[in-house]
Amino acid sequence: MLQLDTTVALSNIPFFLNSDQVFEQFRIKSGTDRAKEVEDLVNKIHEIGNPKALYKVCFIDEKTDDSVIVEGVKFISIALRQNLDSVERVFPYIATCGTEMDELEIEKGDILKKMMISYIKESFLQTSIQYLMNHVQKQLRISKLASMNPGSGDATVWPIEQQKDVFSILGDVERLIGVKLTTSSVLQPDMSLSGILFPTETDFETCQLCHREKCPNRRAPFDQELWESINAESPGA
Repeated sequence: MLQLDTTVALSNIPFFLNSDQVFEQFRIKSGTDRAKEVEDLVNKIHEIGNPKALYKVCFIDEKTDDSVIVEGVKFISIALRQNLDSVERVFPYIATCGTEMDELEIEKGDILKKMMISYIKESFLQTSIQYLMNHVQKQLRISKLASMNPGSGDATVWPIEQQKDVFSILGDVERLIGVKLTTSSVLQPDMSLSGILFPTETDFETCQLCHREKCPNRRAPFDQELWESINAESPGA
């Protein structure tokens, strides 16, 4: 049974990875020298790979016009406040591909290998996020979850600097899953994500509030109506 006020760390998250995925992504022909390198790389990652995540069950202390306060920490975001309008329980979290692949050796100038490792790290991050969401849904009997992340969407949606506030709720994140936050609000390892999960009855992606057209990680189109509804609630609007 889950304990409140306790950060839950998830490690050794199962992952699926095979050479064919990488072959297809980077158009590498089997039987070539490069294919052998990919197979060796995938085998090595199978040995060391360890996607991780952590989260905490929290209750909202207070809601204002443009913010929510969780465990004494104030998150300023009209979009977040609107999404949590009928929510009382939230789950601050951090998910990561893990630190292990940062130790892999890359020969100077081998840009392709660097790209392949980055691709696998992103795949591991998505695996850890999905595993985390499935875990929370099962443990707390929640039918549907959505997520918001500081720095995702337009800069005004939820400032990236508030990642440090997510960290402050979760405790010693680096000790638990190896993720740290730089002074410039960059997560390390690079394929890591912080945010808040919350129960929902509707589909929501922060991408719906992002004007950036050419984004390789876009999961939903920009929603002008949603954008206008949120900004209509902005103080002074």
